[in-house]
Amino acid sequence: MSVIERLTGELSRLPGVGQKTALRLVHHLMKGSREDTHRLARSLVDLAEKIRECCECGNFSEDELCEVCADPRRDRSVLCIVEEAYQVGAIERTGQFRGLFHVLGGRLSPLDGIGPAELNIGSLLRRVADSGGMIEEVIVATNASIEGEATAVYLEGEIRATTRLSASGARPRVTRLARGIPVGSDLEYVDGSTIAQALAGRREM
Repeated sequence: MSVIERLTGELSRLPGVGQKTALRLVHHLMKGSREDTHRLARSLVDLAEKIRECCECGNFSEDELCEVCADPRRDRSVLCIVEEAYQVGAIERTGQFRGLFHVLGGRLSPLDGIGPAELNIGSLLRRVADSGGMIEEVIVATNASIEGEATAVYLEGEIRATTRLSASGARPRVTRLARGIPVGSDLEYVDGSTIAQALAGRREM
């Protein structure tokens, strides 16, 4: 197998990148300068050697603690659970959340062989139980997919069962991200399930 074929195969393993797109990327790299290619290679090596999971929340970081967990100004009474590390950035960009995060590393999917043991659920439950009541709210921000909903229901049950048996006896609120009609959309084009969820989650003006 040639170098071009090997690199094309590796790039095509990335999400959203097919064989044709991978081949275009390889040709783009070949047309560029050698220094550009070397810089990309060095960045990939640094990614493999220097990035690790935060020992507290599972987010990716160059240090033992990620920037969020290491920030003393964060509100440690609120914990937001997300499926993947990149979703931390999505919430952070809103500028509306100042609590902490916990990254599951995926979602429950029995058909794919992903159960509780394959996710960072055990560390989540220990984190909540060991907080001594400091964590007052756990926000379950898993995706609104079938697997995401199943994961949310499972987490709620496990968190409530764990805190029920904790020495402190403190039980945090377990909340779910609200879902509803996107801003700027027309009701005519919104699916019935989304409208039903928006009605159920309505609030006083």
